[in-house]
Amino acid sequence: MSKDKPRVVILGGGFGGMYAALELERALDRGSNLDVTLVNHDNFFLFTPMLHEVAASDLDITNIVSPIRKLLRRVTFFHGEVEAIDLVQQRVGVSHGHESHCHVLPYDHLVLALGSTTNFFDIPGLAERAFTMKSLSDAIVLRNHLIANLEEADFECGASLRAGLLNFVVAGSGFAGVETVAAMNDFLREAIRFFPHLREDMLRIILVSSGRIILPELGEKLGTYAQRKLIEQRIEIHTTCKVTAVTDHDITLSDGTTVTTNTLVWTAGIKPHALLNTLPCQREKGRVLVNEYLEVPGWPGVWALGDCALVPDRRTGAFHPSTAQHALREGRIAAQNILATVRKGWKKPFVYSTIGLLAPIGKRTGVANILGVNFSGFIAWWLWRTIYLLKLPRFEKKVLVALDWTLDVLFSKDLVHFRTTRPLSPRSAADVKKPA
Repeated sequence: MSKDKPRVVILGGGFGGMYAALELERALDRGSNLDVTLVNHDNFFLFTPMLHEVAASDLDITNIVSPIRKLLRRVTFFHGEVEAIDLVQQRVGVSHGHESHCHVLPYDHLVLALGSTTNFFDIPGLAERAFTMKSLSDAIVLRNHLIANLEEADFECGASLRAGLLNFVVAGSGFAGVETVAAMNDFLREAIRFFPHLREDMLRIILVSSGRIILPELGEKLGTYAQRKLIEQRIEIHTTCKVTAVTDHDITLSDGTTVTTNTLVWTAGIKPHALLNTLPCQREKGRVLVNEYLEVPGWPGVWALGDCALVPDRRTGAFHPSTAQHALREGRIAAQNILATVRKGWKKPFVYSTIGLLAPIGKRTGVANILGVNFSGFIAWWLWRTIYLLKLPRFEKKVLVALDWTLDVLFSKDLVHFRTTRPLSPRSAADVKKPA
């Protein structure tokens, strides 16, 4: 980092952090005198709205990620972990590499965009056993698990275990949960015909909703429509219900149901990054309170956005929702306000209204509300794919995703089970004792 230039450090490479970095990248292209560093634990930007399609073999595992080093040429990228944040001394402790080498990054402006982590609400057994859907590795692990369960259940020796192997539960009826259960249902019902000892009626796919209607963000009418469509696709829905306990072999629901299964996908809660709890600034429910310019009051040069921040909405008196479409625009405004501060110019307040909300619900159907107008069925599904394809970064990835979608119409889904463990070397294999 240069001491002669204002130093900007962005923590987190999700929608908020990445779009802040991209805005500053454009400013650097135009000759701005800044030293900008983005810190992220992955070396790629993940397009999370399409994550469920990776889990369901609709898309190749790398087609929804873009290498950060290809997106940013002038912004410095640090591939590592954020270990500590010192607002008083204006520095960030980071580490990287196999041996966790530690470094200190001083800053003049700090952007908190660390995102969120999964909230398991201290439910017994949940954190150790549940699958989550927040990262690329989550999607790959879930995909492998679904295929492995089908493979194991197909053998005659697995007949007594089939119920546990062919029952699948998704907890959470927001966008992530509904999109995931719909994609899993499509994948499993198509894949099972390739397993000679299995039948489609052996599958039991369950969605657990704490509310009366799924997808509450879209309103009761679309939520009811989505619920009806999922039931038509033979998805079992438990409403006004919660997961209360999880073991290796079953889960217990608050309505008294016990499901024998080794598959619980948890999308029912998030919480802000734990590092925020170490900061001396004002917080509410773990999130940093900011003003309308995305500044952290009392700490000049510190900005927060996305899942890290509570951003006031001047029109409603409440806070903006923590969605991707808000986070990316918050990232742009934060970057513009940093530039305005450096140049002693006027800052912009964050003002934005949700343009639309969309969700695919399986079998090429979807639900959407765009500018207050409701859509459902095939047109909503087509809108979801079209809009998100346009928003996907980099032309190369757009082409690959469009090609994957085209091939998905023509051919069946891939059933390859990826092994991620290293094989034994010849010498190690020879040392393994054979059973007597």
